[in-house]
Amino acid sequence: MTDALSKPRRGRPPKVDRDYPDTRDALIRCGMEILTEQGFMSTGIDTVLKRVGVPKGSFYHYFASKEAFGQAVLDSYSSYFAHKLDRWFLQDEVPPLQRLENFVEDAKAGMTRFQFTRGCLVGNLGQEVAILPDSFRLELEGTLRSWQDRLARVLRTAQDAGELAAGADCDALAAFFWIGWEGAVQRARLTRDNVPLDVFIKGFLAGLPR
Repeated sequence: MTDALSKPRRGRPPKVDRDYPDTRDALIRCGMEILTEQGFMSTGIDTVLKRVGVPKGSFYHYFASKEAFGQAVLDSYSSYFAHKLDRWFLQDEVPPLQRLENFVEDAKAGMTRFQFTRGCLVGNLGQEVAILPDSFRLELEGTLRSWQDRLARVLRTAQDAGELAAGADCDALAAFFWIGWEGAVQRARLTRDNVPLDVFIKGFLAGLPR
């Protein structure tokens, strides 16, 4: 006789039994996926819970509020992206400006892989900054400044290598890059192709003082 417990159950999907670190990490990873596709304010907690497969009570065990969850997702994304930048920008064997171009090519491949449905979480949240808590504004600005600092170091390395004019303001150029890059990413999601990213990086490199 077939054991009744072995029969598939209808109705709600089974709750996923995870220990604390695994469940919390799964929620954050899911949050990163969803928030790179859509806004924070329009994303309901139920959407995250349904995708991960955990009960609502578990969510509030790990996060005091939706705001706390959003902060954790932003922190995780900031660390992830900083690691990605370091992977491309700290390749000493690669010419400095080529490192930047390699980062752009990797970003283009990533957007293509997800059919231009995903953008930059920092850029997405930045568009909602007027309705987000102040804690997000400060975190977003700090994240962008850390990206600028990383690129400015690459540009100073380019100066040392003779790829960039000695008098170039590397900090200003790095700030300009990220302001333009976020706009190009949003435009690429609109056009659903990499043309805006190509136009931007071509224009940025062409405008560098040599």
